[in-house]
This record gives sequence, structure tokens and C-alpha cells, in this order.
Amino acid sequence: MRICRFDNDRLGIVEGGAVLDVSEALAAIPPQSWPYRHGDALIANLPAVLERAKGLALQAPRRKLGEIRLRPPVANPSKIVNAPINYQAHIDEAKRDQGIAHGRDIKTIADWGLFLKSPSSLVGAGDAIALRFPERRNDHEVELAVVIGREANRVPRASALEYVCGYSIGLDMTLRGPEFPSFRKSIDTYSVLAPWLVTRDEVPDPNALELWLTVNGEARQRSNTRRMVYDVARLIEYATSFYTLHPGDLIFSGTPEGVGPVKPGDEIRAGIERIGEFTIRVAPDYAG
Repeated sequence: MRICRFDNDRLGIVEGGAVLDVSEALAAIPPQSWPYRHGDALIANLPAVLERAKGLALQAPRRKLGEIRLRPPVANPSKIVNAPINYQAHIDEAKRDQGIAHGRDIKTIADWGLFLKSPSSLVGAGDAIALRFPERRNDHEVELAVVIGREANRVPRASALEYVCGYSIGLDMTLRGPEFPSFRKSIDTYSVLAPWLVTRDEVPDPNALELWLTVNGEARQRSNTRRMVYDVARLIEYATSFYTLHPGDLIFSGTPEGVGPVKPGDEIRAGIERIGEFTIRVAPDYAG
């Protein structure tokens, strides 16, 4: 099933070019009181919400995809976990291009570990990417985004995929420079999650998916998740060996080769097999 969040926090089921408004299913989320639990309440209660949504679908109002504003399908992740240099071809291009490396010794993901981006950087396909620092290079990085469905801590690789509720497409927008990645990649709008969440049952093997990205129609990135150094299960095992993941937490699983700069006014189109594709604009002016 494809689940989207649209307009003013409406909940939709995506069928072809239409969205079924099943927002009434959100009533399946139990009331919460302060202090709120970590994570996203929709994802934590997704089985109950989807069960109610299925009952509503036959009579649900229909909207055309082109008529709605798509928001990030996960509203409140407690963490956006990122996997750096997780494709060998990207490691190789980073070693060749000091615009990417900035003097750093490009090794392996095992040497660098993972890093976190601020949840406040998250936007959806219906938003715009607002670049900052016109004197510096801002790059696109398309990635498979993994949505964690339940609390996960010290998860063994063999059972790691059981903790996934679905998948989406991530854009890890990147300001190049000498700062730590968590700082320069956490700029507002620099994490794109789009266009919707595809439930785990629709993606039997997340490690065998074609992914691609174009800028203004020019092909920039194309690869397959089978080329990841750490596959999805290993990333979950690795992350949870250090910290607890909560429902709705996101893992951006790394980008393949072909990263490159974008500028104000550009149109980015990204897609992943079995998930879909989306277009997002870069705002016509730099922010600030």
C-alpha cells in the first residue's frame, strides 16, 4: 500500500494517479499526554490506522495527485540517520573530487560510522529546496529511505527487516565544506522524503532496487541498491548497536555515484523501483 500525507495533514491512499482521502482513519491513533513518546504517532499505530483506512477506502473522496500538495509521509521522526559513503563508486568519485572530499581521507562507512540530520530539515515533494550559501557548492544525493516501524535496539542483522514498516525516497541535500556532516547537511529543507510511504510488503527485497536522479532532465545518478556496502539489514544492525530507533525514525541508506551541484530554479526528479518517483523544485532564490 502507498500512504501519503497531503495538504493540511490529510492521510491518503495512493492508487494510480488518485489519492483516496482516508483521514478519518487517524482516529485509530490513541490520545497522548505529555511527556510524549519518542517517534511518530502515525507510524507507531500504523497497523490499526491502515486497517481502518481499508474500510474507508471504498467510499473515500478522491483527489488527483496533481491537485494536492504532498508533505513528507513521516511527520515526526525523532532521528534521520544517514549512511555516508555507502556505495563504492561514490567513494571512488569522492577521492577524485576535492569538491566533495574537502581534504578528508575518504575511507569506508566502517571507518566513518553513521551521522544524524536534524528532523527540522525535513520537507516533502510539495515543498521547495531553499539553498543557502551561494558561494558554496550544494549537491543532490538520492537515497533509499527506510522507515522504522517499531522500537529497535541492538537488533541482529538476521531479523532487522522485521523492524521496517516501509520505504520512501530520500534526497540528502548537501552543502559541501569542511564542517561535520551533521551540521552542514541539517539546513532547513535539506532532507527530502517523498513522495509517499510504500509498506514493507510491497518491497520484497530492498537490496535490489534501481534508483535514479535527473536535474533539468539531465541524467545524473543511476545505480542499484545491491551495490550498497552495508545493506539495509546491516545498517539497522549498525545503527541500533549505538542507539535506540523509534517508530518513524528514518535511515537514509547512502547515495551512489553521480552527485553534483544544483542551483536556484533547478528541477530535480528522483525515483526508486517499486516506490515511485517525484519532482521537486529548487527555490528560485537563495534563502537569507
